[in-house]
Amino acid sequence: MKQNILAAFVLLFAIATQSIAQDEVKIGLRIGNKAPEIVEKSLDGKELKLSSLDGKMVLIDFWASWCGPCRRENPTVVSAYQEFKNRKFKSGNGFTVYSVSLDKAKEPWVKAIEADKLTWDYHVSDLKGWYSKYAAVYGVRGIPANFLINGEGIIVAKNLRGSVLKNTLTQLLK
Repeated sequence: MKQNILAAFVLLFAIATQSIAQDEVKIGLRIGNKAPEIVEKSLDGKELKLSSLDGKMVLIDFWASWCGPCRRENPTVVSAYQEFKNRKFKSGNGFTVYSVSLDKAKEPWVKAIEADKLTWDYHVSDLKGWYSKYAAVYGVRGIPANFLINGEGIIVAKNLRGSVLKNTLTQLLK
């Protein structure tokens, strides 16, 4: 009987240790953490999951149509998207942007996407402005704010602006 209990304990310990090893990557907001999942409504009202972009380098970009600094940063993001969208990275094939808008109304959000030529397909918002669920999840207290994740969903850089975005993407190329 003691052997059965000991064998069961050893088996449970092995299973627990294996689970811990598989879950070593913690979900969080620090570099090296797995980015928290985002499931939000797109422009057409359908749910769009961040995890649907697994395998790609993704810039999670928090912005809003009414945010002057965001709008001034958009040409840099557009340029990076055009330059890197079909490139191969050390951990990911292709680059895209997953834009999370802190707008409160759909019309200005859509107009800003068109005006700034944000041609990628991944635009989401709950239209709750600063009360956005995912702004809270990601600790966003000012915009623009962004997180660069690799093909495995791991945060590799944060708050990349201007030439730093392209320089970082270049360093991560294969």
